[in-house]
Amino acid sequence: MKIIVTILLIGLLVLLVWWLARRFERSRMYYPQSELEASPSEIGLDYEDVTLTASDGVRIHGWWIPAGASRGSIIFCHGNAGNISHRLDSIRIFHELGLDVFIYDYRGYGRSGGSPSEEGTYRDATAAYDYLRKARGIPLERIIIFGRSLGGAVAVELAHRRKASLLICESAFTSAVDMGKLLFPYLPVDLLVFDKYDSVSKVESLTLPKLFIHSRKDDLVPFEQGRRLYRVAAEPKEFLEIRGNHGEGFLEDESIYCRAIDAFLGRYLPG
Repeated sequence: MKIIVTILLIGLLVLLVWWLARRFERSRMYYPQSELEASPSEIGLDYEDVTLTASDGVRIHGWWIPAGASRGSIIFCHGNAGNISHRLDSIRIFHELGLDVFIYDYRGYGRSGGSPSEEGTYRDATAAYDYLRKARGIPLERIIIFGRSLGGAVAVELAHRRKASLLICESAFTSAVDMGKLLFPYLPVDLLVFDKYDSVSKVESLTLPKLFIHSRKDDLVPFEQGRRLYRVAAEPKEFLEIRGNHGEGFLEDESIYCRAIDAFLGRYLPG
């Protein structure tokens, strides 16, 4: 009887440690905000509210912003903080580049239901892609997958699950484990991180054209992680170095940023 009680107590302790580790990880990895503070109409763009259902039944909210004479459609996988209403500058830039934009919130962000997780964000991105293909009838050769920061990892996984024309990863990290070791060097990160977001092991097998963008002055994700993703990635691939911090480097170097993306699109998009 004593042995059974001891085993049960050990089991409960293990479950408690696991639960605390998961709570700690989620609180450090995801920073969702539910209130939408702005909309594309505030920068003069027409848009449509869209609600999708991911493969596990979670409701996902997004915006469809058409470009008129579009050269392609971009799926926007945003970073780990805020929600889609904090990405108006990027929406404006992509619109000016002649791209339709479909930007969506991961589960737990904005008006999307559920709670964020690695597999959940992958399901959400897949639902966004399927919306473009099925509801909008966008051919895969005109679909561009874009991800910034955490969204870079989501974009890489989406490029594994669905075919697209191009992949753009901006300010992306190699893996959540690598970031954890950087931020918490004295913790057993390999044991504590469950949501791996292991992009560095995936990019080598992606054969679509890829553009990696990173700032040497990135104050969150080290420049070297962006360079490493580029180095291990399969051809064809390109790298753009920008200036500025993690969240606003693309704005500090906006003209260089836009010219580089425009040239990248021109090299690979049909027509």
